[in-house]
Amino acid sequence: MEVALGVVAGLVVGLAIGALIARRSQRGLDRQSIRPPLETAEEPIGIRRLIDVMDPAAVVVDRDDLVLLANASAQGLGVVRADRISLPALAAAVSSARSAGSRRTEVALPEHVMGAGPRRMSVHAARLDPSGSVAILLQDVTEVRRVEAVRRDFVANVGHELKTPVGALTLLAEAVQEAADDPEAIRRFSARMSHEAERLARLVRELIDLSRLQGGEPLPALEPVPLEAIVTEAIDRTRLAAAAKRIELTASCQPDLIVRGVESQLITAVTNLLTNAVGYSMAETHVTVGTRARSGFAEIAVTDAGVGIPDTDRQRVFERFYRVDPSRATATGGTGLGLSIVKHIVTNHGGSVEVWSEPGVGSTFTVRIPLVPHPEARDLDPTPPATSPGRRRRRPNANATATATATKGN
Repeated sequence: MEVALGVVAGLVVGLAIGALIARRSQRGLDRQSIRPPLETAEEPIGIRRLIDVMDPAAVVVDRDDLVLLANASAQGLGVVRADRISLPALAAAVSSARSAGSRRTEVALPEHVMGAGPRRMSVHAARLDPSGSVAILLQDVTEVRRVEAVRRDFVANVGHELKTPVGALTLLAEAVQEAADDPEAIRRFSARMSHEAERLARLVRELIDLSRLQGGEPLPALEPVPLEAIVTEAIDRTRLAAAAKRIELTASCQPDLIVRGVESQLITAVTNLLTNAVGYSMAETHVTVGTRARSGFAEIAVTDAGVGIPDTDRQRVFERFYRVDPSRATATGGTGLGLSIVKHIVTNHGGSVEVWSEPGVGSTFTVRIPLVPHPEARDLDPTPPATSPGRRRRRPNANATATATATKGN
């Protein structure tokens, strides 16, 4: 698609500059004379309008690097100042194209040029005529490169995550063979093999779930779902893991809150939050779940008294395979996909998820899902999330909260 756009855009620009040069030749303009300003150059009717509506930024310069044409996209990028190209890297591409015939490269637009963060631009410069006129097309490929980087990281992470349990299973299988005459060793190794196999199966399941959530497929038919039932089921699924660490799970749910969604997915989201809270909490603490109605949304807050999340990690906790503490995640058997699945489920339901955390105190993950209007639903004033006895928790504030924007592609 990008190549096709470049070809079409190149033809348009080539025709435009060709027509402009031909018109000037017909009027007897000497090549050595001072060129008229861009605003007064005579062009065939519609040429400038055609170039202006092109999506790629288009710039045409003459043999002296004076700008003859620059469409609105180019002006918006800030690559043209008065009648000159403002970026040295772009000027270098023009010079290379003038001598070699064409030049393809990428340039970085500094933050101060666009005022919206640095951007990566694909550049195609081509000589248009023997005199040295050059056309430049620029296409923003920032998002393309970001997605490519995410995919590379994803493949690398999947390979690493699969290698660990597969390698463990291989070693354990060899150990079982060598311990054929030791029933106790065989039982021990078999139990470990079962654990690694379950870890591998869980990773595969979560990869499949995440792929479906990110695939852009429409959700199944949405149905009204009682929020309290979602929380109850999620707690039941997490109770065994909590009991192993003597962690008390408690719930405080505002009654009669109804959301519209896919019940199984919403249960998965809350279960993942609870599993994460239990995994990162100290033994003999509390994990609480609270629900309330607020500003047309149902809020589900999962609060733990765990290790907390440093500021530097807070914005990244919803990334695939990202772990704040890899050693703890390995010990708990986590895959690093749970919070990413939460984000995509909530996003697909038109909601958002955010995290407040303080190292050494704990974390609160809050999910917001559009609320189904109910005559008994009422807006409650915000209250601090509950926490374990003996710990004081400050109210979350804007500076300590990182919000996952409801977007796809992470």
